[in-house]
Amino acid sequence: MNEDIIVGLDIGSYAVRVAVGQPVAMATGNHPDTGKPVIHIIGAVEVPSEGVNKGGVTNIEDAVSSVSKALEQAERLTGLPMSRVWVGINGTHVSCQESRGVVGVARGDSEIREDDVERAIDAARTVAMPANSEILHVLPRSFTVDGQRGINDPVGMTGIRLEVDALIVQGQTSQIKNLTKCIHRTGIDIEDVVLSILATSDAVITNKQKELGVCVINIGASTTGLIVFEEGDVLYTSVLPIGAAHVTADIAIGLRTSIEVAEKAKLRYASATPEEINKKEEVNLAELGSEEEEIVGRRFIADIASARVQEIFEKVDEELRKVGRSGMLPAGVVLTGGGAKMHGMVEAAKKNLRLPASLGTPIGVTSVVERVNDPSMATAIGLVLWGHHLTAQADDGKLGKFFDKVKGLKDVAGTVGKWFQSLRP
Repeated sequence: MNEDIIVGLDIGSYAVRVAVGQPVAMATGNHPDTGKPVIHIIGAVEVPSEGVNKGGVTNIEDAVSSVSKALEQAERLTGLPMSRVWVGINGTHVSCQESRGVVGVARGDSEIREDDVERAIDAARTVAMPANSEILHVLPRSFTVDGQRGINDPVGMTGIRLEVDALIVQGQTSQIKNLTKCIHRTGIDIEDVVLSILATSDAVITNKQKELGVCVINIGASTTGLIVFEEGDVLYTSVLPIGAAHVTADIAIGLRTSIEVAEKAKLRYASATPEEINKKEEVNLAELGSEEEEIVGRRFIADIASARVQEIFEKVDEELRKVGRSGMLPAGVVLTGGGAKMHGMVEAAKKNLRLPASLGTPIGVTSVVERVNDPSMATAIGLVLWGHHLTAQADDGKLGKFFDKVKGLKDVAGTVGKWFQSLRP
């Protein structure tokens, strides 16, 4: 494998997406936050997903087949062999909880060093969890040195007691192992498993937005992931069991037609803001593949879609209310995912969440691949950027330190990988 390439693999309920990137050193590829060169995307692939629902594997054989097809297409497109991937994990089994780690600095000069920070973060990992759960990430929020709160980076400071307030992101062990098993069965090794919405946010928002307060919402087929940042740190994350596929199902029921026709009707004619559509506008379902000639009002399709979209945003608002940020994020919300492409989604988000809203596109990424600007590719591209940040030797500053502190799932992925390698002839 070309050592320079970084591969992001996003396994969704609707599609499996692969993004392949290479670090670049051109001025046009500089990240707006760091001014440093980031990634040139040389390939982006999407294939229909099977054997996956609500972020979890429901049929291993089908899931392996879908992942294999996506990786094969990516290899053909780029002309490069792939042996290692950064994998996104999603699903309603993912949850988060707050934790605090406390350590003493037993050094003569009382200077806090990197290993003290590591020990504090490790101490935060020791939280009570269900027996079938695994820690995905430990996300440090802020540090306290001898009672002084709100410290972003304590390295080099003097103190005898170091505390860290962290957010523990955890997932169900069986779901994680089923996902990693699917990938290893394709003959691919896993660099690390990353919470999908965390990787997505790395692709579509800047450090300035993270400082001000922002929410990234990834509307997938059967789940909606959200993550809230404030003062540069992750405040909250959640995955809701509702997505764009529910809009399709509602349209199918409302029009008494097939899911295939409903999906086409959603993509072409649905809108999250039905008041903008002329009541006289009509749609012939036969043009969308229906066996019978049937004329329906486009406004009717939009009314059905907007009702479900409103429900999605209401549930997002409930999550924001849990952390006291309902209608109180200066940088607003950034929408990504396939569901965000529906007409009127940005306006619906502004109205229902009472916040500024925009559609998320990759930041600081160069590419000649048109698909890169598709909101549904944001997670795969985010995984490439995540991998780059963790592996780039030149990283420094807050961005680099944040990624250095984030603990991933390498141990779990590695254990499963070794087991599969032992089975290979």
